[in-house]
Amino acid sequence: MRFFLFGSVIVLTVVCVIGLFWSPWFLLGVALFGALSVIGVYDVTQTSHSILRNYPVLGHMRFLFEGIRPEIRQYLIESDQDEEPFSRDKRSIVYQRAKGVEDKRPFGTRKRVYDSGYEWITHSTAPKHIESHDFRVRIGGPDCTAPYDASLYNISAMSFGALSANAILALNKGAAKGGFAHDTGEGGISRYHREGGGDLIYEVGSGYFGCRTPEGRFDAAKFRDTAADPQVKLVELKLSQGAKPGHGGVLPASKISPEIAEARGVPMGQDCVSPASHPEFSTPIGLMEFIGKLRENASGKPVGFKLCIGHRREFMCIVKAMIETGIVPDFIVVDGKEGGTGAAPLEFADHLGMPLVEGLVFAHNTLRGAGLRDRLKIGASAKLVTSFDIAKILALGADWANSARGFMFSIGCIQAQACHTNHCPVGVATQDPMRMRALDVTEKSERVFRFHQNTLKALQEMTGAAGLAHPGDFRPHHLLMREGDRDMVTGEEVYPYLPNGFLLRDEKDDFGYLNRWKRARADNFEPFDVE
Repeated sequence: MRFFLFGSVIVLTVVCVIGLFWSPWFLLGVALFGALSVIGVYDVTQTSHSILRNYPVLGHMRFLFEGIRPEIRQYLIESDQDEEPFSRDKRSIVYQRAKGVEDKRPFGTRKRVYDSGYEWITHSTAPKHIESHDFRVRIGGPDCTAPYDASLYNISAMSFGALSANAILALNKGAAKGGFAHDTGEGGISRYHREGGGDLIYEVGSGYFGCRTPEGRFDAAKFRDTAADPQVKLVELKLSQGAKPGHGGVLPASKISPEIAEARGVPMGQDCVSPASHPEFSTPIGLMEFIGKLRENASGKPVGFKLCIGHRREFMCIVKAMIETGIVPDFIVVDGKEGGTGAAPLEFADHLGMPLVEGLVFAHNTLRGAGLRDRLKIGASAKLVTSFDIAKILALGADWANSARGFMFSIGCIQAQACHTNHCPVGVATQDPMRMRALDVTEKSERVFRFHQNTLKALQEMTGAAGLAHPGDFRPHHLLMREGDRDMVTGEEVYPYLPNGFLLRDEKDDFGYLNRWKRARADNFEPFDVE
């Protein structure tokens, strides 16, 4: 059906050519349908637009509507019916930066600056000039012998299987060119990750793909071999993800190709199960001991874990287990519940888990309160697409940012929301060879690189405008928020950094940290009873 219109105009062209033997009027049809046929041939052979490669001729309708979108958008704003300005603006920014076109725009902000919730960064009357946009953060604590100097902006977890081979290859080649990291997702390291040659964050989920026994348990020997790969720079144990925390998953046998089976280390013809919880541990101390086991077999590389904050006391249980065991991970990635996935129940996506800002601030201050914040780094992920998004989460306690959505946009995602159908129109989230053919790896990998570079250049300019020398210098007081008409507050008032060690000193606070800390226990996720 995707090629029906293209095939039809070719047939009509032939019919009109034959019709010239009866009447010269068929020359009009030859001109019209012949021109459309030529356009269709060009569409399926060009490499810049995935939509046109998958929908020759017909795909031009999309670009026609895009051309008049500013006028439609203005109408929607004026009539107060603008349903997704936030998403549209961000997607537009990604497309412009990925394509290397001008991303400046006239007529000022599109945000409603007097609406409650509007946020901005304060600037300096003495801005600084920053020489380079290649901002780095060193990940690796005292127990790490192979620390990694990570970019401040990296590709978040997206598995091969969820994404197509061409999508994975384009992302990884772009990461290799730009010198930033690509999280494998829990689906293991595929041949396309290896072919791209980019730095990898090897994510180990509850299914232990790439390091599992036939029964689905953890296999230390297989993990050791995988972690020894020079491309692997970080090892990330996934406890939960923002879009569906506490929810497992099943990849049906019908969807498992030989390449997916190879990457995950699972047999063909059987459902591939990711349990909701890890079978290797069930307590906070057990989690830390498993982190220690990973560290022993990770060739000295940084080891950490990723989670969406749920019960805050349970995160404190994990922190207490760090203190009791002396095993402190090299990093923690806090995933916001607003993060995306192709397969989350609606109720999970909308109403389960903690949003990134609240989760990040809580994790940051809990680690400060326990005196551990200086021993590990914190990454953050969830719809972090613009330089402002990065600056904001750095101000609130993160050391670096990960993005899935931004980099998906850069390789052509149009938010068709067909990820779970295998019918992605641009070849990003599909295993259909004909559909993924639309995604040209050479073209899209260059867009991945440009998006990363141009976003960090924008961060460079924003940092200098704030009078700072490095984005890591952003603090809550650089962030202001509007609460209502004529009312604004600083980030320091809403999201303050709490004192180092205050939990260990039993100091009362205004945010309920100490009460939860007293109820948290290292040996169990169940609470202590505290009167």
